[in-house]
Amino acid sequence: MCRSRSSIASVSDPHVTALLGLGGNVGDPVAAMSMALGTLAAHEQCRLTDVSRLYRTPPWGKTDQAWFFNAAARVETTLDAVPLLELALGIERANRRVRTERWGPRTLDIDILDYDGRSVVTDQLTIPHPRMKDRAFVLMPLADVEPGYRIEGRTLADWLAQADSAGIEVADESVDWWRQA
Repeated sequence: MCRSRSSIASVSDPHVTALLGLGGNVGDPVAAMSMALGTLAAHEQCRLTDVSRLYRTPPWGKTDQAWFFNAAARVETTLDAVPLLELALGIERANRRVRTERWGPRTLDIDILDYDGRSVVTDQLTIPHPRMKDRAFVLMPLADVEPGYRIEGRTLADWLAQADSAGIEVADESVDWWRQA
């Protein structure tokens, strides 16, 4: 009997899809994001399946700081949401991420934007990411890796049309930018 790939995956593949947002503006954020993506790709419980183009974005929230670099990634993982968060926080710490002020400068930031379409609310984590629909610097890279993604029933294009994308530019057109950093 022949099964389609999707039915085989649903029966035998324990991986779920997580969508991640990455960014940074201190030190060498492109190298930090590259290292983070390499770490995820090499992790035994993760498969990095897609990476967005690299974007250069003006600061948001706290605007008196350096511009950011931002990207998004799709990861298939067998980790539950909180262990995936713990992995992301460990990667941030390895890049000397220090959390001193909200929306402040950072060497690396990794956000879980979506976890298999599930709603996850814990003391540590809220998924889907509660503010992603308002942030063009998240939506634009996310559209590269998951163009059909919907937030609260609306398309990424709908949310992008009302988000402030002023100043955001593609810094590298290649989706392999992270392999070359």
